Amino acid sequence: MVQTPSAWALRADTVGAIGSAPLIDEARLLAEQLLGRLGRRWRHTQGVAQRAEAIAAAVAPTDRPLLVAAAWVHDIGYAGPLHRSDFHPLDGAWHLQRTGWGATVAGLVAHHSGARFVAAVRGLSPQMRSFEVGRYAIGPVPDALTFADQTTSPDGDPIDVEDRLADMLRRHGPESPSARVHAQRAPVIRAAVRRTESRLHPDE
Repeated sequence: MVQTPSAWALRADTVGAIGSAPLIDEARLLAEQLLGRLGRRWRHTQGVAQRAEAIAAAVAPTDRPLLVAAAWVHDIGYAGPLHRSDFHPLDGAWHLQRTGWGATVAGLVAHHSGARFVAAVRGLSPQMRSFEVGRYAIGPVPDALTFADQTTSPDGDPIDVEDRLADMLRRHGPESPSARVHAQRAPVIRAAVRRTESRLHPDE
C-alpha cells in the first residue's frame, strides 16, 4: 500500500531537526515504496535527498523539511503505476496531489530542474499550468531542489553541474526533448545552482 501523509506531517514549520521531520520520513517511505526496486533511479534519489540535506542552509529554516521531502519524491513519476503522461515530473506531481501531499510539494516536483521547458516540447504545457511557475519554479526552495538534482549523478554521487548536463545529453540523445530545449533549460539550471551557492556562501 502506498504511503500517504497525515495532516500533521505537512506542517513543515512545526518540526524540529531535519533528519527527524515527519514530512521527510513519510516522503522517504513513499519514495522507497515506489522506486526502491528501480536500482539506479533509487540510488539517484537517495543521493539527491542527501545533497538536499547538505545544502539545506540555502533556504529558510522553516522550509528545510519541505526541501528534503521534495528531494525524496522528485522522481517518483518514474514508477510504473504512476504513469499517465509518461513525463515523470507531471506524473509524480499528479500522484502527490491525488494522495493529499498538498500543492507545494506537488508543485516543486512538477517544476524541478526546468521541467517546464521539456513539457513545452512534449505538448504538455497546458497540464503544467495548474502548477504556477512563479510559485514553484522560482525562489530559494526550487533553486535548491534543482541544485540537489543537477549536482547528483544517476548513480547518486556528487557531480559538477556541467558534467551532469553533458551526461544527460549523452544518455537521452540529440533528438530527445531534453536536448531540444537544452539551450533554454541549461542556463536556468546553471542560474539556480549559482544562486544556491551564493545563498550558502554569501560572503564569497
